Amino acid sequence: MKNILIAYVTRTGNTEAVARMIQDEVGGDLFHVETAAPYPKGYRAQVNQVVDENASDFLPPLKGGIEDIGKYDTVFLGAPTWGMQLPPPMKSFLNQYDLTGKTVIPFNTNGGYGTGSSFQDIAERMNGNLQQGFSTKGGEEIYHIMLVMKGSKEAETRQQVNTWLKRIGQL
Repeated sequence: MKNILIAYVTRTGNTEAVARMIQDEVGGDLFHVETAAPYPKGYRAQVNQVVDENASDFLPPLKGGIEDIGKYDTVFLGAPTWGMQLPPPMKSFLNQYDLTGKTVIPFNTNGGYGTGSSFQDIAERMNGNLQQGFSTKGGEEIYHIMLVMKGSKEAETRQQVNTWLKRIGQL
């Protein structure tokens, strides 16, 4: 039996929805990666803060934590693309937890521009067995299109997640 962790960063709920789809298929524990000090609510203010954090390589302190990362064999890492990069909170998570020897599986939601450098950044920040990631278009917050993982989009994404999990040997 695999011990699975599904750690994710979400802003509009799309990445969380995909995390829950993964959990529905493979089980495991969910962990919402959150910063100790919340990001600004406004889109533009958050973008500006993230740009500053990425430019300075700032790793924001996280809220809460995982008691025993060692008990997990497989770690799914989910995040939206922020500024074509991995969000600073996920960078903090990867800095805080040693994933050496674990199977690490990234997943992503984005506004239509893809993963950017997110998957590459994960690969560079961890020392584990990196599996093929999954990416899907979520909302377009810049246009005030937020949570889209409902109705037919949810059903389509759920099927894509299932196909991906089979392809990488997790089902």
